[in-house]
Amino acid sequence: MSVQLSSPLPQAHVTTTLTDVTDKLPMKPPCRILLKNEMEQPSGSFKLRGIGNLIHKSIMEATASSTNEIQVFASSGGNAGLAAAYLAWFYNVKCTVVLPVHSKPVVQRMLLKFNAKIVLFGNSINEADQHLRNLMTSLDTSTTTPIYCHPFSHPLVWQGHSTLVDEVVQQLLAPEVAKIRAMVCSCGGGGLYNGIYQGMVRNNITNLDILLIETNQAPTLAESLKADKLITLNSVNSLATSLACSYTTQQTLLNYKDTSVVSTKLELIDDLDAIRACVDFERDFGKVVEPACGAALSILYSKINLLYKNFGHLKEDDIVVLVACGGSCTTAEDIGGFKQMLNRNDNRL
Repeated sequence: MSVQLSSPLPQAHVTTTLTDVTDKLPMKPPCRILLKNEMEQPSGSFKLRGIGNLIHKSIMEATASSTNEIQVFASSGGNAGLAAAYLAWFYNVKCTVVLPVHSKPVVQRMLLKFNAKIVLFGNSINEADQHLRNLMTSLDTSTTTPIYCHPFSHPLVWQGHSTLVDEVVQQLLAPEVAKIRAMVCSCGGGGLYNGIYQGMVRNNITNLDILLIETNQAPTLAESLKADKLITLNSVNSLATSLACSYTTQQTLLNYKDTSVVSTKLELIDDLDAIRACVDFERDFGKVVEPACGAALSILYSKINLLYKNFGHLKEDDIVVLVACGGSCTTAEDIGGFKQMLNRNDNRL
């Protein structure tokens, strides 16, 4: 199966909406809150931007130098794999996704919808990824060109995510751009953060803050900052499964430590705060998102104090842009389960 090139080869990600939710929240925030709605991407999450950029550029390079069959390979328990599978379907190439054996059936069904080949292996993303690499070594590269998609650790992935900031700038008036005080996002492996950082620098949105939200149960960046070096967590057991990365990237640490252009802050919340935000967001906006997205959304609800803590005095016309990163691994049924979990926890208090 080879790609039939159009000129130019189109990007697969779409422009997502930027909505002002300031007056739609149960607690009035101290400033304007704008949501960048990445759940609107065709694969369900922001991952389509970064992995889309990687696959797009890789296909362009491959087709310029050979007529080999192109195959996409990804390891992921969720949204990165879904993005890779969607992109392979979009560009009409084959795709193999290796998933940990405990991956959700809903993810497997969606992958099959995009015609991906599914391989179940291992108990973690790391084990699945190693198996994927082993599979790739058996390819006949004289006839097949593989495209390997790491979920977050590649400069082309970060470059793709940076388009999110380009859109924010285009969707606001110039005086509004000048009012942006911060951008907020969840942090797992650091790919989204690296892209936002890159996009803010490129668009000269500087001398302000990025606020990263991790969960106590997946403190990947927090532990690396504490150790002042990259570390790999022995285990990550978080309800926010898409944040459950055992390591981050060196670029993430470099960005965090460089305060000359953009200042980055990190806050840890509990898994329960993340799922509570998912429940509240579905109630208020009728949209189902993953706990990984709920981590950032928690600052609209139970963790609104983090706005005051990190940004001091905020004026009513100041703007905080929150990336609602989306995610397709949570269903309406899961939201019902979250409600029961929260009720049980509240009853114990």
